[in-house]
Amino acid sequence: MTGPEPAGAGVNLVPSQYREVSVAEVPVTPHGDGLRDYLMRRPVYRRTRYVIARHGEATAVAEVGKDSEHPLFSPVSSVRLLAGPDECAMVDAPDADTAVPTQLARVAAERAPGARCVVVRGRYGHVSFILDPAPVRVRVVEVVPPWPPKLVDQLSRVLDLAEDLPPVELVPDLIDLGELAGTRPAARYLFPCRAGQAGRQVPVCYLDEVPERRPWTLVGCARSRAIHDWFYGGEVPTVDMCPRHLAARRAAGRNDRNDGTCPQLTKCCLLEDRLASDGDTVVVPWGASLAQIREGLRLAVAAARP
Repeated sequence: MTGPEPAGAGVNLVPSQYREVSVAEVPVTPHGDGLRDYLMRRPVYRRTRYVIARHGEATAVAEVGKDSEHPLFSPVSSVRLLAGPDECAMVDAPDADTAVPTQLARVAAERAPGARCVVVRGRYGHVSFILDPAPVRVRVVEVVPPWPPKLVDQLSRVLDLAEDLPPVELVPDLIDLGELAGTRPAARYLFPCRAGQAGRQVPVCYLDEVPERRPWTLVGCARSRAIHDWFYGGEVPTVDMCPRHLAARRAAGRNDRNDGTCPQLTKCCLLEDRLASDGDTVVVPWGASLAQIREGLRLAVAAARP
């Protein structure tokens, strides 16, 4: 029987299907040759790839091989210990869907942060595990209000169902529109719509209501300026609130400080029906569907890999 895999060899290893996992109460301490000998003497279901072995409070995870997957049950032909009892934690998390890697990684971080392998008994009583959890960090550059930040909220909802994406940790990078407007003091501001009202102590108008023109400063983007030109014409002082532009500036600032980098995901209203990639920054439409959000996540995860 081989020893545990080297750290990193199974980073974010999560079984792809419930049927790959078998949970077995074993009569031996689940490590070393004793576990190997026990498993080698017993057949397993033809789809079983991993065995979560339990002996009292001790838990280990092993990968098993079979000579054939055609019979309903086949003898075990090889056993590889992925994580022994000193590396495993068993956690009950009835609200977690163990088919979703991000949910498994979240449980591991919150309930067993020091464990190399976390076995989770989750929703529906299903049991699975995550080995060497290392979620992909994705920075989300977003303007607020509204609250909750829409793009962050959409990404969280997609990740809660993303069975085929690796674990992802969202890193919200939120820009307050009130503070942004304050970088250019004015007697009155014009925001694109009420969803972005910033609660400042100066009069505010909203472009989508097409108010009577006043001497204001526009807090908007290229599309807002185009709409302003359509209705009013003429020059207007502007504070750029485009998340795509803000993300580029913030990324440049982090590079100047030699900060750690991770892929960024943001939005832009000039993208109406497509996504865009600027290096390690993925941009989705301002009103992106959940399907587009999911594709943006996939591209961001791909950008994080070497």
